[in-house]
Amino acid sequence: MKQLVLDLGADQPHSLDAFEVGQNAEAMALLGQFASRTAREHFAYLWGNAGVGKTHLLKALASAGGEAEQLRARYISPFSIETEFVYSPDVDLYLLDDCEKLSPVAQIDAFALFNEIRANHAFMVCSGAVAPAVLPVREDLRTRMGWGLIYQIHGLTDDEKVAALGAAATARGLTLSPGVIPYLLSHFQRDMSSLSTMLDSLDQYSLETQRPITLPLLREWLQAEAKE
Repeated sequence: MKQLVLDLGADQPHSLDAFEVGQNAEAMALLGQFASRTAREHFAYLWGNAGVGKTHLLKALASAGGEAEQLRARYISPFSIETEFVYSPDVDLYLLDDCEKLSPVAQIDAFALFNEIRANHAFMVCSGAVAPAVLPVREDLRTRMGWGLIYQIHGLTDDEKVAALGAAATARGLTLSPGVIPYLLSHFQRDMSSLSTMLDSLDQYSLETQRPITLPLLREWLQAEAKE
């Protein structure tokens, strides 16, 4: 049995259109403006629990607008090499993820980058697990994290997740028996990324066994995965 859960979905492309908006309509409208470089504010900060889609959104911004725009955007993780934190006149959108994980050295680099971005009228979107006021970083960097607009990214409700997974299944041409999606919601990680990956894996297993996606098939697949 192949490790379907681990292998599928890991490299799926990120896009703003693929993000389930839910309660985040205002934040998504702003991110669209950052993608087109038309935002009046040059800084924004997104925060929320793990699994709500912050990394997806930042990587989607990094790949938005075609090849020309992608070359002008830079995604930065707390573990990026030092040169990624250096301002470049060829980049006008910087996307700094997981700010609560920045090392002391990376915090110094990020502070300098903030100043360069502001001086050159570039754009920056940051993300973190908590609001800027309580970020565990140096005070001067914490202040800069709050320079622009701040949005909490909310996860989907259970009803919204059911609807989103049902729509994703329909888009793939899948027919799911009643009970499959509620079972996924009650037995697995509840963030949409994990649930979507589980759906992809189940789809692949259905194709390999040439059987429809039913609750018995789901349970059989899970037992096979557990044995691996």
